[in-house]
Amino acid sequence: MLTPAEWAVIGLSLKVSLVATGLGLPIAFALAWALARWRFPGRFLLDGVIHLPLVAPPVVIGWLLLSAFGPAGPIGRLLADLFGVSLMFRWTGAAVAAGVMALPLMVRAMRLSIEAVDRRLENAARTLGASRTRTFWTISLPLALPGVLAGVVLGFARSIGEFGATIAFVSNIPGETRTLSLAIYTALQTPGGDGAAMRLALFSVGLSLVALAVSEYLTRRSHRQEARDVV
Repeated sequence: MLTPAEWAVIGLSLKVSLVATGLGLPIAFALAWALARWRFPGRFLLDGVIHLPLVAPPVVIGWLLLSAFGPAGPIGRLLADLFGVSLMFRWTGAAVAAGVMALPLMVRAMRLSIEAVDRRLENAARTLGASRTRTFWTISLPLALPGVLAGVVLGFARSIGEFGATIAFVSNIPGETRTLSLAIYTALQTPGGDGAAMRLALFSVGLSLVALAVSEYLTRRSHRQEARDVV
């Protein structure tokens, strides 16, 4: 049985992950579309920057976020001056860190799905008089949708498990930035906290397995749709 404090940690983690995934979705789709459909100078550099969180230590990403969004950082000063907003030591900062770490997985899944869309169907729609906008909403997006949803699910699962960038950027504050992974780490450092760590770890593993199962289902559904289109 989870304690009220542990349920609070789970609730905060879900809020952070949902906000991170929701804010990251349009950005990830735009980047995936650009990488899949456009050819422009610096394309490979952009691809490398997007995938940097997958290969760089998460603490390094957290330090980069701190340098950019901290009180002395350019984006942090701009947010403070224009809107009076600070991401430091707040759950919104944890959402930013989680979103940055989840972005590469979301972009990769969406890009593969967009690249798998049969361009002949889009050309046929344009030949029949459909505009680019209508072709996108009626042909391109529906065909790519399973991959887009799979990317969202993977991004959500990655956000739930985020640790290094979060603790480096917004620290480990109870009730504010202590998400599931940070709570497990804290329990392991606390005498007698093994039980809490085990309960939270089991919940985290279960949630991750569900997310992976949903992602696999959506990927298989996308492949079946592609096979029907070919036939």
